[in-house]
Amino acid sequence: MKYFPRLWICLFLFQYSYAQNGMIVFQTDFGLKDGAVSAMKGVAMNVSNKLQLFDLTHDIPPYNIWEAALRLEQAAPYWPKGTVFVSVVDPGVGSQRKPVVLQTRNGYFFVSPDNGTLTLIAQQMDIESVREIDEKLNRLPGSSASYTFHGRDIFAYTAARLAAGKIKFREVGKLLSPQVLTLHYQKPILENGLLRGTVSILDIQYGNLWSNIPSALLKEAGININDSVHVKISNDSKTMYEGTVLYANTFSAVPEGVPVSYLNSLLNFSIAINMGSFAGKYNIESGPAWKIEIKKRE
Repeated sequence: MKYFPRLWICLFLFQYSYAQNGMIVFQTDFGLKDGAVSAMKGVAMNVSNKLQLFDLTHDIPPYNIWEAALRLEQAAPYWPKGTVFVSVVDPGVGSQRKPVVLQTRNGYFFVSPDNGTLTLIAQQMDIESVREIDEKLNRLPGSSASYTFHGRDIFAYTAARLAAGKIKFREVGKLLSPQVLTLHYQKPILENGLLRGTVSILDIQYGNLWSNIPSALLKEAGININDSVHVKISNDSKTMYEGTVLYANTFSAVPEGVPVSYLNSLLNFSIAINMGSFAGKYNIESGPAWKIEIKKRE
């Protein structure tokens, strides 16, 4: 029995030790044409010049909360536990939406407006707890008259204090229920041999289409390499593409200019044109309004 208090203390310290790795990863829709991102980093470095600051991307399309959610899901698992992510795609800045910090069960922290940005991370990693940022305690001193740059004044400042160990997670602000605002989209399902999902994102440099349908569901549907699959892509009720494509390991499995399906780096079903842009050719975009259906051709 005498060891229980010591064990409890060790577990308590372990729970909060992740915040001490000093790494912050920034994501915004600000672009790099002005000084906004630099200002956020300057705020962080003034909290502690020992922090390590990195960029996920600052090219999220303006106001595109869905893409912000997807890019976090794509990149976050590859960072060390204890990393603090700051995501600022915030069309409701200055409104009643809550500024929050989400702690995942596997030890990551996400600083963001609670506007749907944390939808996919919450599902991928599971929520340990969520706290609302207390602006009286965790706001850049002297910034109270500004209402439109919370990325600098609240999110970067709070993230830096947390990552540098200036505050513990419990000092961020009041504890909320362990949930966040979620965006509605078609989750991957298999029904009677038909796979349904969402066009999650575009591999933007090449115009490839990435879905949220995982390899496990493809196997369950009996779809194997070198099979032909019937694919239908729609935007709400309008069909944008329908056809049969080869399911292969590589783009070069088909001639140049021909569509091919494959597993992307996240091991999800994707479609490309060998040496071409599938999205460009068929005017396809991504997000919850874009649906994909897949069925094996016998």
